[in-house]
Amino acid sequence: MIRTVFLMFVICLGQLFAAEGKFFNPIEDICWDCLYPIHIAGGNVTPKSKDFIKHNKTLCHCQKGLVGLPVAYWQPTKLVEVTMTPYKLVAFGGMQLSKSKLKKRGYSQYNGGQLESVYHVHYYEYPVLSLIGGATDFVCTDDLSISIGYMSEFDPFWLDESWNNVIHPEVFLFSTPLAIAACLPDCGLSTANRPTDKLFWCSGCQGSLYPFNGFVGHVRGAVQASSLLVHRVLAKLHHWRVAKTFEEGNYCEKTYSSNARKTAYKIQLAQPIKQTAKKCPPLGANEFLWGASKTYPGRGEEFTYVIWTRAHCCIDPYKITKKAGSGGVL
Repeated sequence: MIRTVFLMFVICLGQLFAAEGKFFNPIEDICWDCLYPIHIAGGNVTPKSKDFIKHNKTLCHCQKGLVGLPVAYWQPTKLVEVTMTPYKLVAFGGMQLSKSKLKKRGYSQYNGGQLESVYHVHYYEYPVLSLIGGATDFVCTDDLSISIGYMSEFDPFWLDESWNNVIHPEVFLFSTPLAIAACLPDCGLSTANRPTDKLFWCSGCQGSLYPFNGFVGHVRGAVQASSLLVHRVLAKLHHWRVAKTFEEGNYCEKTYSSNARKTAYKIQLAQPIKQTAKKCPPLGANEFLWGASKTYPGRGEEFTYVIWTRAHCCIDPYKITKKAGSGGVL
């Protein structure tokens, strides 16, 4: 009940900021088809839905002797904003938390005929399913609250490439021609909905993940640059070991990983023009297939992305039967 009231408050508050900017709507701005496919006990209960992960287990075993049915689907759990204006909350009507200092502002300019851009990134925990009344008891749903997990304005290394190279010396290894060439097949795999975690230094068609800062040196367009930075901030948080995801075959608990598993994430553009008609692409997929005509000059180059994560759990058939018999929600 409290979450339902809060959700209505969020939507109503958005109307107040309509004149300043668009307020993220956790119902209308979500591509709900991206929940699918749903796998239960190794079977796809939504056969028309295709996914880049195959769930073949018919049983799962966790601690305390639990033997149950493995369930897997996708859920929207995070928001990531990409903006050139420091302290501007794009998803929250464009609210400004602080005055923008010129030296911290992002930019987009040509250098030797090549377009370069610098952006700021904000990362939120935003468990949509937990905010919707009636969905809080659904299996596997993250029961969290909205919170700010990262703002690049408070990261002293986000605009400092030199210090980034010091704390991430592997950037020199992944900047070699061979490492960059390896990202070409990664582009094809992600675009074909078959992302791989082996090429962890690549962001598919968006380029190299390194360095972990706000500078994008080879910009094809604002969608390409912003989606690359979404992947970078996810990779940065995993590198700091503050982000967990489910790995394939694990239905019991999320685990830390030093790299952002591309097989654990899907993205969806919510602002400036929401992308709700097509499936959510994996990280690194060619932006021309899902991000074309999604920007316009000015405010149309500030972005809000919905981050979808794989949800796994091992459910006890006895508890499910008992709860269903009492009229409960799975």
